[in-house]
Amino acid sequence: MNAGINSYFQWSQVDLFNLRVSTVETITLTFFTVIVVAILGFALGLILFQTKNSQKWYLKLLRGIVAFLVNVFRSIPFVVLIVLLIPFTKNIMGTIIGPKAAIPALVIAAAPFYARLVELAFNEVDLGVLEAAKSLGAKNSQTIWHVLLPESLPALISGLTVTAISIIGYTAMAGVIGAGGLGNLAYQDGFEAGQNTVTLVATVVILIIVFICQYLGDWFTKRVDHR
Repeated sequence: MNAGINSYFQWSQVDLFNLRVSTVETITLTFFTVIVVAILGFALGLILFQTKNSQKWYLKLLRGIVAFLVNVFRSIPFVVLIVLLIPFTKNIMGTIIGPKAAIPALVIAAAPFYARLVELAFNEVDLGVLEAAKSLGAKNSQTIWHVLLPESLPALISGLTVTAISIIGYTAMAGVIGAGGLGNLAYQDGFEAGQNTVTLVATVVILIIVFICQYLGDWFTKRVDHR
């Protein structure tokens, strides 16, 4: 029993250089993925919101297609999605190994999730405020950027924070199948090599990144929430 517990505290197993490289890979991959997901998810969420009550057939068709894709890719388990996208990833990224190979799967998994959060954030905005802006002569684009977006910004940031934390978890799962980062370190250098301390340290670093992400998200949400 003691031997099993002690196996998690053999600090000589930890290679600080590899730990630093893996941490940078995870942070970098998460950062760029969050940026792409924020843009794509916002666009998809806006389409879902704007076409919600439309009577025009082509807008109904657009909403149906977007909603279908969002629901499908949001429902596929991430590990399955990575495997499913291997041919696609190899074609556009030129490789299926390393951090950049995980980007397509990360974006396709996280963007639909954030799109639904964006739609929910927009739905929480008081319709009376939007109607008042339109009655004053505001164009649709002006209503979106000067009313809808500011009113929903706290919820958008909060939703992006939740999405970013999910992406961190996705990067760890992607690392197990060769995408690098802390997940790869925990699995290959830790689990497969029988070095439990490496797995423990990688897990703790992932938790620290998650806590920092949550703190920053909460801080930004409070900064923009003037209610």
